[in-house]
Amino acid sequence: MVNAVMLVGRVGKDPEMRYFESGRVKTTFSVAVNRPTKERETDWFDIELWGRQAEFAGEYVRKGRLVGVEGRLDFSSWTTDDGVKHSKAFVNGSNVRLLDSKNDATRAGGGGGGGGSDMPSPSDFD
Repeated sequence: MVNAVMLVGRVGKDPEMRYFESGRVKTTFSVAVNRPTKERETDWFDIELWGRQAEFAGEYVRKGRLVGVEGRLDFSSWTTDDGVKHSKAFVNGSNVRLLDSKNDATRAGGGGGGGGSDMPSPSDFD
């Protein structure tokens, strides 16, 4: 059995980083992926990253950037105070890559953060 997800799309809003008392860091953001159909339907995916990948994304990923995300599909479940059960799918990312240049991101409605080839890779982010 395999649970693997690979996405290429544009970031929907700037990532949110959260630091925990344990010292761990989590970054979340959404990615819009266009379906290759005439109707140009768009699927939205919530992405969650931890550790060095989270730090990298928090530093370099911005709204409008073209990114590649690898990971696995995961689910979050909770029950509200009124007893209603909810669940939500998200991608638990293991690797994120910037796939565009700063100029491409600016034209797509994003901003900030350097260009493609001059960016460090997450594995360099120690």
